[in-house]
Amino acid sequence: MRSIRVIGAGLAGCEAANTLSKAGYAVDLYEQKPVKFSPAHKSDLFAELVCSNSFKASRLESAAGMMKEEMRMLGSLCLEVADQCKVPAGGALAVDRNRFSEGVTERIKSDPNIRIVQEEFTDLSDDEPTIIATGPLTEGVLAEKLKELTGTDSLYFFDAAAPIVTADSLDYSKLFCQSRYDRGGDDYWNAPFDKAGYEAFWNELVNAECAELHSFEKDQPVYEGCMPIEKLAKRGLDAARYGPMKPVGLHNPMTGHRPWAAVQLRKEDAEGTMFNLVGFQTNLKFGEQKRVFSMIPGLENAEFVRYGVMHRNSFLNAPKVLDGFLRIKGTKQIYVAGQLSGVEGYMESAAGGILAARFLSERLSGREPVALPKETMLGSMMNYLATENKDFQPMGANMGILPQISGKMDKTERYSYYARRGLEVMRKYLDEENK
Repeated sequence: MRSIRVIGAGLAGCEAANTLSKAGYAVDLYEQKPVKFSPAHKSDLFAELVCSNSFKASRLESAAGMMKEEMRMLGSLCLEVADQCKVPAGGALAVDRNRFSEGVTERIKSDPNIRIVQEEFTDLSDDEPTIIATGPLTEGVLAEKLKELTGTDSLYFFDAAAPIVTADSLDYSKLFCQSRYDRGGDDYWNAPFDKAGYEAFWNELVNAECAELHSFEKDQPVYEGCMPIEKLAKRGLDAARYGPMKPVGLHNPMTGHRPWAAVQLRKEDAEGTMFNLVGFQTNLKFGEQKRVFSMIPGLENAEFVRYGVMHRNSFLNAPKVLDGFLRIKGTKQIYVAGQLSGVEGYMESAAGGILAARFLSERLSGREPVALPKETMLGSMMNYLATENKDFQPMGANMGILPQISGKMDKTERYSYYARRGLEVMRKYLDEENK
């Protein structure tokens, strides 16, 4: 049985190892924990979730929902485990983060085709088939060898994690329970602001003191999808109200009206003992977070079990250094999966692990891989990574990267059409692949 190296046991690496094992390959899965931890990782478990516990929308008519359905068709391990440990989150798929990581770890460690190698991987050579899935905090010797191999400097952006508060420290008399547009039940607690309260909060937020960045992190671009709340707020008084604090789809039963702005709190674990502040990733100093976020209605006495932190994140300029099948250009058998390849998001990273394993497996069997149709969400994401872009930035699943249709359709009808079209095309693609 031929052995394949998979580097990194995050979501992408675990999906890659599982996919290769099911294809009949032996896998050496390298994971540096617990020998060495990145600044963001704390657990020995595989597939550790370091930021949100949400895998985004479940509705098929959403980009995230469409992508997850395609992943299920490809046999996603992470989604199988996620479905077993999900927590209420309106129309989103959110999980108990510890149970999720435990479930993935158990499945990987019990697979007889997968050998776990717990050490830092540094020997990057083209003599063995390899999938690099070391994630957005890739550093050290491996990062330097990647720079040498790709002929270009790695690029960096920032990803900021949101704070988590205890449920029993909240003042529920000031909160109300509702999902936006009542989708999925009352799975979110909402902290409503009136106009005066919001403007006072905004003033403290934009003037609060941020944490000192390391020298290598200064003056680096910030990925738009992970914008720290204080940086977003500095764009203008209403910027946050059109972002994570948007009040649309909410109705405050205490006033009978839509709030001026609102902060949503989502369950962090199945028992509902902790909540995270949705969209409140931040780089404020811990003391400033306590002071400013305690101005949120209902959070005046909140206990913060984790403050927001900012991390350096690495990704490759995919259009320049990867072919259309996640292989590093100029190599025969070195592939990249997950956020390092230029995708953004948990499920996007996991999907990259599945696809890298499939593409590598096909080449090892003597066949050239066939590109996924662009009508599929995964196919469009691969196309995005392969398309020349002088201002390349990480991209998550979204309807805008799909082939668009003309004609008069409202947004709901159009998205529903894209989803149905994509899944039909995916089924035909898989039927052809399995012949």
